[in-house]
Amino acid sequence: MAITKINGSITTPQGFKAAGLHAGIKKEDKDLGLIYSIKPASAAAAYTLNAIQAAPLSVTKDSIEIEGKIQAVIANSGNANACTGKKGREDAYDMRKATADLLHIPEHHVAVASTGVIGQPLPLEHILTGIDKLEPEATEAAARQFSEAILTTDTFAKSTCYTAEIGGKTVTLAGTAKGSGMIKPNMATMLAFLTTDAEIEPDALKLVLKKAIDQTFNCITVDGDTSTNDMVLVMANGLAGNESLTPDHEDWHIFAELVRTACEDLAKLIARDGEGATKLIEVDVQGAQNDTEAIQIAKSVVGSSLVKTAVYGSDANWGRIIAAVGYSGAAVNPETIDTSIGEIQMLQDSQPVAFSEEEATAYLQNDTIHISIDLKIGSGKGKAWGCDLTYDYVRINASYRS
Repeated sequence: MAITKINGSITTPQGFKAAGLHAGIKKEDKDLGLIYSIKPASAAAAYTLNAIQAAPLSVTKDSIEIEGKIQAVIANSGNANACTGKKGREDAYDMRKATADLLHIPEHHVAVASTGVIGQPLPLEHILTGIDKLEPEATEAAARQFSEAILTTDTFAKSTCYTAEIGGKTVTLAGTAKGSGMIKPNMATMLAFLTTDAEIEPDALKLVLKKAIDQTFNCITVDGDTSTNDMVLVMANGLAGNESLTPDHEDWHIFAELVRTACEDLAKLIARDGEGATKLIEVDVQGAQNDTEAIQIAKSVVGSSLVKTAVYGSDANWGRIIAAVGYSGAAVNPETIDTSIGEIQMLQDSQPVAFSEEEATAYLQNDTIHISIDLKIGSGKGKAWGCDLTYDYVRINASYRS
């Protein structure tokens, strides 16, 4: 499949611009960002499964539901505008209106996103003043400014970009995300924005996004907490000039892989940047009853606090891995399981295999740790990603509001 990773950003697809600045929500860092398409774009989004959802999510839902089109995203960090009642909802709509006025577009063509501390009133004056100062540009620098403006406890900005030939046209898809803590499978404390110049209708875009999320963002965990503000949003403005994509299009699978691959990149970057994390953990499950149960097991293992702390301590404690497999709720045969950490096999047919503790400890000191599990009861396969659990996670979250 002809998919190529390139150096690029959310402004690399044709017709997209971005901006980011410090509006005064946070003490110093950038905290307000904008993505803008020069023409209305088909849009699809997925939201947190938390029953308590922040005001910006309902505003974004309202915008997309009108005609499935979005032309701009306004996003802030430093304040989640969550659990802020009627005033919070009004503030989110005011953000939407101010952005629409700035860009001279309909209000329902603006999506709104916020991230940060829950339960504090939005400093709307600072935000509205900041919106007036935003000057979107189609540059890498502008894209970087947006990526920095959505960060909270993240230690680095996260982005990715791919291109592919679809229907004889070059299609580009890029993404940026934030996320570091309150990360759990089935969406996380994260915001992710994808831009593409592909031509595709909103319903088809929603279909491909949902499948990609199930395989990527829904397969990461840092600490098992699901936040109030999580959102993944994709905009497709059609400027690549390809024939409109549907599941029946001969290159549908290429576009689907573009979206999935970009989402996987961003998901892994979020897992790697877990609060206080020193290592990325990837769990690869084979031989499950089906793909759904393979992912279920992978999530169980990568979400285990005992597995995460063992990885932090470079302790090859495979008992914690097999325990997490057993309580995952998926079908297993207790007599047939193989388990490896890196290339070092620990279990074969559920029986311990002699291995060098020194080699295992040395491997576990790498910054990326692979755990492989083969159940040998079916053809299902799946992956999940997470990080180790360190002393710094407690330190960061013990003083988050200060």
